[in-house]
Amino acid sequence: MEQPKKRKYLIATHGTFSTGAKSALNMIIGDMVNLYIIEAYVDDTVNIEDQIKSVLDEIGAEDELIIFSDIMGGSVTNQLLQQALQPNMHIVSGFNLPLLIEVMLADAETPINEVIDGAILNAKEQMVYVNKLINSK
Repeated sequence: MEQPKKRKYLIATHGTFSTGAKSALNMIIGDMVNLYIIEAYVDDTVNIEDQIKSVLDEIGAEDELIIFSDIMGGSVTNQLLQQALQPNMHIVSGFNLPLLIEVMLADAETPINEVIDGAILNAKEQMVYVNKLINSK
């Protein structure tokens, strides 16, 4: 049986949102060595193209890179689409913390497309207008 690819993760966002997401993940699931972050447009001397290339240089043919970006149609996602749309790379836009946790804790034997599809469905259920929920009871 074929060995599953090693999963690596990239959180790429405008500003320092990715660092905050990583901080929350560290508290909940522990420090992950296979997690990269990109803080786009924080430092004028660092461009996003170089940041993406630096991460992609760490990804081998035996790896799968699951990329989380903040805004569909945003400049970060558009740059990722230009540079990281390869068969062993998967881009998920509009992430939330429950989605990150579910994907990162998924069984490595489960195909990543199934993991991502299920995690997106579950993550959508986590978005609730709590006042409305409380008032309807």
